[in-house]
Amino acid sequence: MYTRVYVEITNICNKNCSFCHGHSREYERMTAEEFSYILNELKPYTKYIYYHLMGEPLTHPELPLFLNIAEKNGFKSVITTNGTLLSQRKEELLSQNIHKLSISVHSFEDGSEESFRSYINNIASVAEEFSKKGTIVVLRFWNNGYDDDKKASALSLIKERLCGEWEDNSKGIRVHEKLYIEWGDRFDWPDIDAPVQGEEFFCYGMRDHFGILCDGTVVPCCLDSDGIINLGNIFNQGIDEILNSERARKIEEFFSCRKASEELCKRCGYAQRFVRSGR
Repeated sequence: MYTRVYVEITNICNKNCSFCHGHSREYERMTAEEFSYILNELKPYTKYIYYHLMGEPLTHPELPLFLNIAEKNGFKSVITTNGTLLSQRKEELLSQNIHKLSISVHSFEDGSEESFRSYINNIASVAEEFSKKGTIVVLRFWNNGYDDDKKASALSLIKERLCGEWEDNSKGIRVHEKLYIEWGDRFDWPDIDAPVQGEEFFCYGMRDHFGILCDGTVVPCCLDSDGIINLGNIFNQGIDEILNSERARKIEEFFSCRKASEELCKRCGYAQRFVRSGR
C-alpha cells in the first residue's frame, strides 16, 4: 500500500506563481469516467487521493462529483489549492467529505492591499468552516514565498479571524483541533536542463507515493510536471504492470542505495532535503 497517490484531475491553473515550475503539456481536464477508472485501478494500492500535480483542482467544474466518487469507492480526498476560488466553491465543497484541505497562502504574490486582505479574510473564514466540519485544514507558508512584512501581515490578519490555542510545534502552529499553520522552504524543482544537484540522492517517490497526470501518464512523484519519467499510461496498461516494471523498480532500488536511476531525479532540489536530513 502507498500512503498516497497524486491524481492530476486538471493541469489548468488560474494563477502563474513564481515558485511553481509549470509545465509545457496541452491543457486538459480529466473526465469523471476516467477518474472512476483510475480509482478502480488504485483500490489495492492506496486509500488517499491527492488532487494535484500541476493545476488548480478548484478550476475543475466536476470536482464535487469527483469527491463523491472517491468517497463511494472508499478513498479519502486531500486537496491542495491556492485558495483564490474557495469562497466561490465553498458551499458545494462543504457538502462533500474532504479529509484534508491544504491552502498555499504564499500563492498570493501580488495585488492591492485591499485584495490581499480580502484573500486572507476569505481563506481564514473558509478554514474555520471546514475545520469545524471535521476536515483537517493546513494554511501553508513557504518561507521565501512572501517577504517578511507580508508574511507578518498575513499572520496578523489570520490571527484576528481565528481563535484558538496558537501553539507552536515542529512544523508550524496548531491553531486549534483540525486547523494548522505550516512553514516550509522553497526548493529547486527537478529540471532536466539543470545541473546535477549532488553525489547522493534519496526520495520517497515509488516508495510511498507516485502520481498520475491527467492524460493517464504514471510518474514517480508529484514534481515531474512534464511527465519526463513516463512509467506507462494507466489507460493503456494495468497499474500493477506499470508499478512492477523494471524502470519503476529501479527508481526505488537506487534510492535505497543513495543513488538515482533517472537523470531528472539527479537534478531535483527537493530530493536533496532528504539527503541533508540523513533520511
